Amino acid sequence: MSFKSSTYLAVFVLGIAVTAFKISDDAEYVFYNRESWGAVEATDKRPLDTPVPYVVIHHTYIPPACYSKEACMADMRSMQKYHMETMDFGDIGYNFCVGSEGGAYEGRGWDILGIHARRANNFSIGICLIGDWREELPPAITLETTKALIKHGVSRGAIRPDYKLIGHMQATPTECPGTALMEEISTWKHYVPGNITF
Repeated sequence: MSFKSSTYLAVFVLGIAVTAFKISDDAEYVFYNRESWGAVEATDKRPLDTPVPYVVIHHTYIPPACYSKEACMADMRSMQKYHMETMDFGDIGYNFCVGSEGGAYEGRGWDILGIHARRANNFSIGICLIGDWREELPPAITLETTKALIKHGVSRGAIRPDYKLIGHMQATPTECPGTALMEEISTWKHYVPGNITF
């Protein structure tokens, strides 16, 4: 496997693959695959046509922010259960989630169609920052991990290099990803303003 713009190190902890990706010369984020957080087998595994032209940013609202690996893994299991049993999504809806401790958690991954933003699903990777970001921002490490995850998606060919970054509220009537987070991502490279029609 080759990564043009990121360095990685795979570590096996108790038989679980945990991967560290470099954010900068002195920082990296930890990536947890589905097995590591205890995902159940998905019943919806439709392929996503990649590279996608959009990245959609979300927040969970509920559950609240998680500040430890254990809490974030529990949140992933809770969201997957809710999305499968109550919403009938066939899996957790997001492609990836990011916790307030800076970890990235695999949801549907790079190659499986997410269920997170209606018509935008077919054209996007959905990244959810766990927590309620209406009035406050996630920790800086969460924002940096999100940017690094997107960069990794570009380098592996899952996201187009000229991708457009939007908040969920630009594709669907909702307050997601929260006012504070929406204001933050509007300053990021690749952000496009306005409502997007798919």
